[in-house]
Amino acid sequence: MLFSLISAHLVDSFAKYAAGSGISEIKCIIGGFVMKGYLGLSTLMIKSLTLPLVIASGLNVGKEGPSVHVACCVGNVVGRMFSRFSRSEGKMREILTAASAAGVAVAFGSPIGGVMFSIEEMSSSFSIKTMWRSFFCALVATGTLSAMNPFRTGKLVLFQVTYDRDWHFFEIIFFVIIGIFGGLYGVLVVKFNLQVAAFRRKHLVGYGVEEAVFLATVTAIKAWGILFKECEGGGDYDNLCQSWAQWPMANSLFLATVVRIVLVTISYGCKVPAGIFVPSMAIGATFGRMIGIIVKAMYTTFPTSSFFSSCRPDLPCITPGTYALLGAAAALSGIMRITVTVVVIMFELTGALTYILPTMIVILVTKAVGDCFEATGIADEMIRFNGYPYLERDDHAFNIPVSQVMQKELHTMSVTNMTLHEVEEKLEHTSVQGFPIVSTDPQRILMGYIGRTELRYAKLEEREKFIQIATDTDAVREQAGVEEDDHAGITPLAASTDTMHFGPWVNQTPLCVAPQLPLEIVMDLFKRMGPRVILVEYQGSLAGLITVKDVLRVMVSSEHAHPASRSVWDNQGELDALLEEAWLWVGNRWRNMLAMGRRIIRR
Repeated sequence: MLFSLISAHLVDSFAKYAAGSGISEIKCIIGGFVMKGYLGLSTLMIKSLTLPLVIASGLNVGKEGPSVHVACCVGNVVGRMFSRFSRSEGKMREILTAASAAGVAVAFGSPIGGVMFSIEEMSSSFSIKTMWRSFFCALVATGTLSAMNPFRTGKLVLFQVTYDRDWHFFEIIFFVIIGIFGGLYGVLVVKFNLQVAAFRRKHLVGYGVEEAVFLATVTAIKAWGILFKECEGGGDYDNLCQSWAQWPMANSLFLATVVRIVLVTISYGCKVPAGIFVPSMAIGATFGRMIGIIVKAMYTTFPTSSFFSSCRPDLPCITPGTYALLGAAAALSGIMRITVTVVVIMFELTGALTYILPTMIVILVTKAVGDCFEATGIADEMIRFNGYPYLERDDHAFNIPVSQVMQKELHTMSVTNMTLHEVEEKLEHTSVQGFPIVSTDPQRILMGYIGRTELRYAKLEEREKFIQIATDTDAVREQAGVEEDDHAGITPLAASTDTMHFGPWVNQTPLCVAPQLPLEIVMDLFKRMGPRVILVEYQGSLAGLITVKDVLRVMVSSEHAHPASRSVWDNQGELDALLEEAWLWVGNRWRNMLAMGRRIIRR
């Protein structure tokens, strides 16, 4: 409780962006969306300090998502120190992609899994050059972790197991059951977690610290006894190895699965650094172990059945631990909707080459179940829930040209005769992220594009030049003995009426399309190249521009026109009403208890 209180208070007071996982926002930033301060130094410091406290508090959250956020903060802070990278948003996105690979590699001790995660989950387009940089970054991060030897065991992870027993073809039936559970787990947890997030946004704004302490208290009440029990290695601990205890153990695992699903659903998204990778893997592992115990009990009861004819009598037939491995993979794949990454991570964690095929079967079934419900990963759903401008990888058919979507009323800059004062007026009275540069004639020939950040740099350079010119002029006039009144008009303010030169800050070859181009092609350009805007040009003249938000508006309109394709978070009424009723009930009981306490004190 104390750790959760400290971490939530630090996040609420110094870096609100340090809350949550961070994967959803980083995906948007890599996709071209600007979130100032999200990867800043204050976020890095607070999240690095509070993440260990949150994990130690016992909350049902993980460290893997926040580890990606911390790694990206490091990449952003270091990259901004070099002008070569800070002036290029494309290079900064490559750095963030490589940093996300390092974050997963360190969290799981899986360098190749980190690279696959950056490819499969974080970026919508991925080049070979970026892949090699991600590989190098993950390699260095994992090598550094190995050299530090944090657990003093020579291993990259705290608990590492290996499996060398073979599996049997009749077990595929139970692998499919685990895969079905993984798919259903992902669908249900995403749905109800987003409804909890809607309730949190409606009723708990401003109560982030109290919510974190409350969740930590509930979790501690449920699991406080575990902290005071010593689990010594080896031997028959608590009759776990006895055949008569298998069914009670299966019941306990089922109860643990249900309880943890509830706690993960209400804990993920609270105002502390919180991931969902390992909690989901723990849920899948308890369910998988339960299935493994049931299968082993069936074999023990009916060893001569033809169903188990492939089992050798002199060797163990069923290994429940492997079912826990497959359950962890299924739950992680179901909640994040990733496939190849999970297989690679599980292989690197266990080294179980024999179980790659069962893992692939489980992941395939998990993905099929999710596809039946048209589900997406929790990171993508949180992006939609928060309204971030992000284009998903799925293809869409709009059947409309760019001219019907583009913005036609634009704020532009003239290629000549733009004074410093006019530029400052543009920056002060507009909020757009960039300005097309056009010729001064009525045809408005497109000459280039300059971003808002680059325009500020250009303005600062020009102002410094004007100040230097004015200073040199003053020095010359003083040497010539000219009175102050004779040159009072020669000041930096007056110099601001001089013509401004944009110089190297202008992108002279911006990405342009024709008005009649299909919107699907423009959407593909946004995904693959990640530009902030695409200019629309007709016979050399500027006709308009289009942004990611414009494409998203068309997508939302299309979804409203076809309500059957809506996402799982659109229907939030049932659980929200139930949570609101429970919240009001708890509030009334709390007020009654306070009133009773006051009466007792007065007496």
